[in-house]
Amino acid sequence: MTSLPDNSDAPNTAGNVNVSSVASNASSVPIGRKRKSNDVGWEFGILIDEKNQDKVKCILCEKVFSGGVYRLKEHVANIQGNVAPCRKASKDNQLKCKQALMDAKNKKKKTRKKMKKRFANPINPDSSVSGKSNTMKQQSLNDTILKERTHACQRYVAKWVCQTGIPFNAIDNDCFLQMVEAIGRFGPSFKPPSQWQLREPLLKEEFGTTKEALKKQEQSWKVDGCSIMTDAWTDRKIRSIMNLCVNSKECTTFLSSKDSSVEAHTSENICKEVLSAIEEVGPENVVQVVIDNASNNMAATKMLKANMPYIFWSSCATHTINLMLEGIGKLTKFRNTLEEAKSFTIFIYAHHITLALMRTFTRKRDIVRPGVTRIASVFLTLQSLLEKKDKLRAMFTSTD
Repeated sequence: MTSLPDNSDAPNTAGNVNVSSVASNASSVPIGRKRKSNDVGWEFGILIDEKNQDKVKCILCEKVFSGGVYRLKEHVANIQGNVAPCRKASKDNQLKCKQALMDAKNKKKKTRKKMKKRFANPINPDSSVSGKSNTMKQQSLNDTILKERTHACQRYVAKWVCQTGIPFNAIDNDCFLQMVEAIGRFGPSFKPPSQWQLREPLLKEEFGTTKEALKKQEQSWKVDGCSIMTDAWTDRKIRSIMNLCVNSKECTTFLSSKDSSVEAHTSENICKEVLSAIEEVGPENVVQVVIDNASNNMAATKMLKANMPYIFWSSCATHTINLMLEGIGKLTKFRNTLEEAKSFTIFIYAHHITLALMRTFTRKRDIVRPGVTRIASVFLTLQSLLEKKDKLRAMFTSTD
């Protein structure tokens, strides 16, 4: 290969070198081309052969060597060890290539640190994640480890859910997803709050946050109005509970709850509680009061109308439908059918062999259909029996 004369008096900058004149000389080296890349190294070198990305030529000293653009930058930066230094590189060229090499090194270090942080810490406190063959490709190994670690985390979530009796649909709650995200971002040193922290300071903070969120609802009460809804019920400990809620265009908000077990459920006491709720919300914001159709509630409604005639009083639609179903069930035409359906389901569920046989014929589908109220469950179960009539007949005529 014929090289150009060494013009030592020429400025030592890459910009003053005429690449075309170098290539046009009688030389065995083919015309070089720069790669389409933003790498700083290509300011000082060219490819000898487009098919061989490893072979490069320095346009400052015309030295040809292997190692690609990385070796080219080491060559111009005068970093010894892997390649001979360029004698014609200026100080600016050296600093430029040294900075480029340092930036690439830092970027690679950050990438490795990120991968290490993602995969290095074991999830299982008792044993680490099982290893894989070192011959696997790095990406495949990372995917495998990520899959195993994800499964390990999911096992711990499932264990906690099962042991504490939390409903499975609770994991769809936005707060749960936010909690998982926050713990993941915090890292392995996170310590959960104690019972005292949950019971005292954290509970008070959440209460304050909820009160702040309710201010938006209170503003909608003033603009669009709202409804006061009452709900009286008895829990498993035979305690009489009365809940008061506020329904508006935005949502339904719980207002208060009172244990009225020691008080008589008179119309006067009911009227007193509803009036207290109206005063708390603001009489000018209340459009109507929704109450069920019990006789004491109807008497309380008359008393409330006398005090606040400008407020509408509505019966609870659900309770009204429930009373309608109870009335229908008492009719002779339907009472016998409902009693027979009740006896039939009691017989099926009282014998485990019969129950297993029924589930075999119905493809593991139960005949009892629970509803919101007892009377609703009765009619839903009757509908279920009608839908499975043929399968139940086949069960009773089978040889099993």
